Amino acid sequence: MRALIVTAVTAEADSVVRGLSGPVPHPDHSPGPDHAPEPRTLPGGYLIHRRGAFDVLVAGVGPAAAAAGTATALALAAAPDGYGLVVSAGIGGGFAPAAPIGSLVVADAIVAADLGAETPQGFLTVTELGFGRSVHLPPAELAARAAEATGALLAPVLTVSSVTGTAARTTALAALHPLAGAEAMEGFGVAEAAAAHGLPVLEVRAVSNAVGPRDRDAWRIGEALAALADGFRALGPVLASWGGPS
Repeated sequence: MRALIVTAVTAEADSVVRGLSGPVPHPDHSPGPDHAPEPRTLPGGYLIHRRGAFDVLVAGVGPAAAAAGTATALALAAAPDGYGLVVSAGIGGGFAPAAPIGSLVVADAIVAADLGAETPQGFLTVTELGFGRSVHLPPAELAARAAEATGALLAPVLTVSSVTGTAARTTALAALHPLAGAEAMEGFGVAEAAAAHGLPVLEVRAVSNAVGPRDRDAWRIGEALAALADGFRALGPVLASWGGPS
């Protein structure tokens, strides 16, 4: 199956490409696994890397950029050579103690955690407001296989427009989403674009920092990027062999 893997920044894309060193090759792509072709530039300036059966896209930071970049790549994919799966991938914050720094989280739900309205009675999701959806569910069997193959925590991943940086916000998120494993800024945008094209979506996050009061010195971005590469080294065969929703 051909899959589109969407990252926010080049460093994340490079880690994913590095991990996908030996995927099942796409039938229209003959170079061996050691061949790394130069990325192409799509309309809008989005860089996309081909690695066997996988295209790895750099879409930008935040849910809006992620949705726009993903939608562009999906619209340009020529039938019948289109994608069968979309994956949001990158680094993010982990909810301690379940998701420590350097670990992986595979989403069993992709949640728009701050899309809605604040009220005197508390936060209302966009779904509760009647304006749309706030959760996308990846295929359960694929998410479970991905988590098992990578040793990841299987848990909801929250999409936020602003990275959590205070104890009060951490407490509020944990109260609303007690099972959450990680937060990041792109998953829900990727999922919305995938859903618009009728495609299933998966999200994979490598933890670079604990969700909590902002302490940039405590972030371990290099460790998280290495974990992301290792994760996709194990995940590549799972994605390539997945036959689609049952």
